[in-house]
Amino acid sequence: MAEQKHEKYYVPASSPWPIVGAIGLGLIAFGAGHTVIDMKNEADGWGLNVLLAGIAVILVMLFGWFRDQINESMSGFYSSQLGHSYRQGMAWFIFSEVMFFAAFFGALFYARVIAVEWLGGASNNLMTNEILWPGFEAIWPLTETPGGIRSGEMGWYGLPLYNTIILITSSFTCHFAHVGLEKGNRTQLKVWLGITILLGCIFLYLQGAEYVHAYQELGLTLDSGIYGNTFYMLTGFHGLHVTLGTIMLIVMFLRVLKGHFTPDSHFAFQATSWYWHFVDVVWVCLFIFVYVL
Repeated sequence: MAEQKHEKYYVPASSPWPIVGAIGLGLIAFGAGHTVIDMKNEADGWGLNVLLAGIAVILVMLFGWFRDQINESMSGFYSSQLGHSYRQGMAWFIFSEVMFFAAFFGALFYARVIAVEWLGGASNNLMTNEILWPGFEAIWPLTETPGGIRSGEMGWYGLPLYNTIILITSSFTCHFAHVGLEKGNRTQLKVWLGITILLGCIFLYLQGAEYVHAYQELGLTLDSGIYGNTFYMLTGFHGLHVTLGTIMLIVMFLRVLKGHFTPDSHFAFQATSWYWHFVDVVWVCLFIFVYVL
């Protein structure tokens, strides 16, 4: 019987980047919470400074971790077995992100389908609205809080529709770039990847413009009750994912310019492509359930 050959499985040395990332995320969470408090109280607090420090730490972590991964890959440390493990890890990561957004969509559905109906007297709760919220009307979106704070409704036409078209288009351009890489067509890869990055940046700019419009013209703020909170929770976390995806695409573009990746070895690009398609699908769901329905 022939002896079975085993590939070497590269195990990197201990890395400081996971703990650095944890510190950065902690600073972002702490700073973001206090920034919201400062905005509500119209005070110049230190929350924004902590938030910016957390973002800076995350950027340093991403740069350092990406650098180490790239150096390991280009040094030939990775085998096909390790590549299979990476693909499994990325698949599980995207699955965890699906569960992350499923929880937020679940909060939205609970508010719309159950809580609002109960407050309106459904399911034998005939006196619920008279006790908890006299005169409550079971409609969605709820543009008035029990305290009397009113806000406008964010419609689907305009910036949300434009952003939907932009992200759907970017999914196609990302695919065309991937096809170019698999065929060894570097020009196609560079052009379509560059267009994908541009579309991602345009999306983020328009989402910022949408938030300014919602705050200043519609009065849709974090004080706008369950509608305002679910709106910013879902769209804000998605915007954070688009930001991360755009950074990943930029890193891939810089690597392409340096001659990295081959048709047979390009897991980093493949993983980034998976992630970008994922955020595109999430936005389509957001557009349907948050803006249209």
